[in-house]
Formats: sequence, C-alpha cells, structure tokens
Amino acid sequence: MTWIAAVTRLRARREPGVLVTVATVRGHAPRDAGAKLVVGRDETWGSIGGGNVEAVAIDRAREMLAAATTEPELMDFALNDKVANRHGVQCCGGTVSVLLEPLPVVRAVAVFGMGHVGLELARILARQDLDLHLVDSRADMLTPGRLDALADAVAHVHVHHTPLLPEEVLEALPDGTHILIMTHDHAEDAALCDAALRTTHLGSIGLIGSAAKWARFRKRLSHEGGHDDATIDRIKTPIGLTDITGKEPATIAVSVAADLLRTFESQGGEGPARTEGK
Repeated sequence: MTWIAAVTRLRARREPGVLVTVATVRGHAPRDAGAKLVVGRDETWGSIGGGNVEAVAIDRAREMLAAATTEPELMDFALNDKVANRHGVQCCGGTVSVLLEPLPVVRAVAVFGMGHVGLELARILARQDLDLHLVDSRADMLTPGRLDALADAVAHVHVHHTPLLPEEVLEALPDGTHILIMTHDHAEDAALCDAALRTTHLGSIGLIGSAAKWARFRKRLSHEGGHDDATIDRIKTPIGLTDITGKEPATIAVSVAADLLRTFESQGGEGPARTEGK
C-alpha cells in the first residue's frame, strides 16, 4: 500500500496516525530523502529504510499518538558504529533527518437542512479540513447541480438524503460530530433536537431560530421528551455570533461558521471533541 493510500485509510477509519518522512540525507543512508512511512496505533505502512532509524521513528510516532501531539517533530540520526542506538547499529556512514507529522482525526460537522442558509454554510465549511455531512429530507436540496459549489471542497463531503426520518442519521455520525439543525420544518427540527440529546456520542448541538421557537421546543423537550434542564442546555440557540445581526442567508452562514470555528479553537488541538453544555 502506498503512503497516500495509508493516509486515506486512516482518515476513512477516523484513526490518528503519524507521517514519517526522510527529510534530508548526507552521505550514505538506507533510503533517499522523501521516503515515507505511515504509523498508526497498531499498523505501519511503507518504510524509511528499516533498522534503528525506522524503529526509533515508530517508537516516537506511537508516543506522539498516545499523547495526542499535534506539532511536527524533526529527529536527527548519525549512522555509524560509534553511536549507541536503541535498536541496533547502522553504520552506513551518513546522517539522516526524519520529519514526523501528526495526522489527527479531523473534526466532523453535520448540517441538517440544506436550504438557503444551509447551502451558504456548507460553502464556507467546505473550505475547512472537515468531514462535512449534509442532510436533508428533500431530494431537490441535494442535487448535483445545487451542490456544484462544493466541487472543489477541502472537506470530505458526505450527502445524506433522508426522506422519512432524518434523525436516524445521528447514530451513524462519527464520535464528536458537531450538529447544526436548520431544516425547513419546525417539527423536523424538534425531532432532531430530541434525538440529538439521546445520542450520546455527539459533540455540540446548535439550533437556528428565534427565542419564541426555542421556548416552545424547550417545553416540549422537557414535558414530552423527559429531558432535564442540564441535558436540554446542551443545545445552543441561537447559533452564530450575537453581534452580527444581518438576516441575509450568507451573513447568517458566516456568523454560524465563525461561532463554530471559535468553539473548535476553545477546545484546542484538532480531532473530534465533545462540547457538553455548550
């Protein structure tokens, strides 16, 4: 398997890894600069030449994975028989620098409702390195022509057409997925809020709408859904930056995206994280 395929596999599995690259070589070494190795928690793919250099790099990569390190590191090796190595002697005579780059699990966001605001929001979030899930019960909101604007997305975009029960998508979403609820139907929004509160592996939950809408939803979630106040408070509404008050779809989308990115930064690092109580 090539290193590119290995990185793709880790991302698809939503598993972290470390990309190890021979950065520089002086003199003789087992592999030339540019050789790559991908290290996962339990597997490796590729090779940077074997021997002590590779073994030490794998050990350090696994330490980085255990510590959830996000910053890259550069390691230098002297390949001669006078160096006390952890994993045997390599006496090629050269020196090697190896770059270790963490490959964290990217964050996941699910937008429920691909109307005017949802599409504008998808356009913005698609420029981020995310797993972006777009969900709607209406097939005409998810046509290829309508989603053409996402053709060059940085994000990995997953489209879900759910004509009957959009809330069923929640269980299949990755751990820590951040949920944004903005469908065309208040009844659908209410069902999604209730289901999201019952789905324990999700991250933050955001709901678009007015104070009056939320008052009705909160009462329903408490009286009919049986949720206590602390659980209901997991839902953040309104979403977006409060000091941006424009009502145009693109303006609302910018505000919501900025608020979400601020949530990411407040968590620190990368990868899925839950934001209970946000």
